Amino acid sequence: MNAPVLNDFIKAYDVRGLVPEQLSPAVARELGAAFAQIVARPEGAEGVVVGHDMRPSSPELSRAFAEGAASYGIDVTLIGLCSTDGLYYASGALGIPGAMFTASHNPAQYNGIKLCRAGARPVSLETGLAEMRDLAQWALDRGTAVPFDGEPGTIDERDMLGDYAAFLRSLVDLSGGRPLKVVVDAGNGMGGHTVPAVLGTDAGLDELPLEIVPLYFELDGTFPNHEANPLEPANLVDLQKAVVEHGADIGLAFDGDADRCFVIDENGDAVTPSAVTALVAQREIAKEVAKGTRASDVSVVANLISSRAVTEVITENGAKPVRTRVGHSFIKAQMAEHDAVFGGEHSAHYYFRDFWFADTGMLAAMHVLAALGEQEGTLSQLVAEYARYEASGEINSTVSDATAATGRVREWVASHGEYTEDGMDGVTFVHEGGDGDPMWWLNLRASNTEPLLRLNVEAADRATMERVRDAALAAVREGEAQ
Repeated sequence: MNAPVLNDFIKAYDVRGLVPEQLSPAVARELGAAFAQIVARPEGAEGVVVGHDMRPSSPELSRAFAEGAASYGIDVTLIGLCSTDGLYYASGALGIPGAMFTASHNPAQYNGIKLCRAGARPVSLETGLAEMRDLAQWALDRGTAVPFDGEPGTIDERDMLGDYAAFLRSLVDLSGGRPLKVVVDAGNGMGGHTVPAVLGTDAGLDELPLEIVPLYFELDGTFPNHEANPLEPANLVDLQKAVVEHGADIGLAFDGDADRCFVIDENGDAVTPSAVTALVAQREIAKEVAKGTRASDVSVVANLISSRAVTEVITENGAKPVRTRVGHSFIKAQMAEHDAVFGGEHSAHYYFRDFWFADTGMLAAMHVLAALGEQEGTLSQLVAEYARYEASGEINSTVSDATAATGRVREWVASHGEYTEDGMDGVTFVHEGGDGDPMWWLNLRASNTEPLLRLNVEAADRATMERVRDAALAAVREGEAQ
């Protein structure tokens, strides 16, 4: 049987393929060996840490990866079931590279690997993953590995869930807030493992003033209830209904590997990730200022399709907003460059300097719970300050010529008043408005992998947003079959 072509399923930032046609134990073993040779040994790492999600294939694949790494003299710590941010915690706390077996929200027939260097620093095609891919492909094609004449490493098991939970609690104190009823939809993913430990008492920590109403906490990688992808509105319906039925104060939805978190208010309405970003940014800035740091020396990162309200809140609190391209590699790079305390994305990834600049949806959720518990108002009242504009959300259009489509939008923009344009990520047109002429902006970004243009529009009011959205879509799709 021929070896699979690793280039088909090793992506820019991770591995994600069909099991076992693409990602098999043999492939995982060679990737583990390559991880040892390309990342761990050159870095002088004393070991690597490996965790996995609840997918049926995850235990076998992670064990094979560990065996491959150990065969090149690297000691491996298996931490078993964990969320992706739990693996990042282990990498940061232990100071060693890590591998997380998960396909996040992808369907059950998939699995994958997210890799990091010591301190949860990401591994991408540009920072070692391409070399790993090529070395593993060489070994698989020849049916033999690169010779290693040293002693093999050891493979040990360690439970770090309690340490992870205690660390998060050390960053956000939830013990003094008012009692809250919280509905959590884990989507049969890893949130069902981490929420009882962090927000409950399963890890032996003190009880918090939180009543947790669980939805789909049973770990099941076949996702029998709905996809564990809260970015799709259909996957939030059960949570929204449950929040209202239980008279809850807040709802939380986690994706499959529990590194993203979405928030629902007491009315069953979704709180935008931009509003969460602004809220957490304000809290992180205040925490730094309380330590004696000047607000003007504090930076917060947000990608360019986050709401304008995010930049406004950061500026109003005296801190420096840093605008970045869409994508976690860009936001992590900007976080490190500016030593930013926090970063947020429209996709509900939230990054913290206190968490090795890595993303953790759980910590963001804890900030929202703390902010809600520290005052008497409802969540919808709390986040109203950050919901200043109307947004379209991201809308995809299939196009045969992205440049021509963008040109048609530019022509429409130019015919509707003064505007500015920048090309940081795709193209962003900004109309500042004034004197009864409402503000709006739009961004068009081409997909790197598909013939798609992604449109985002935000405006001062809904009527303006809909007008700009509809006109931009008409220009993009002119002559295109959708």
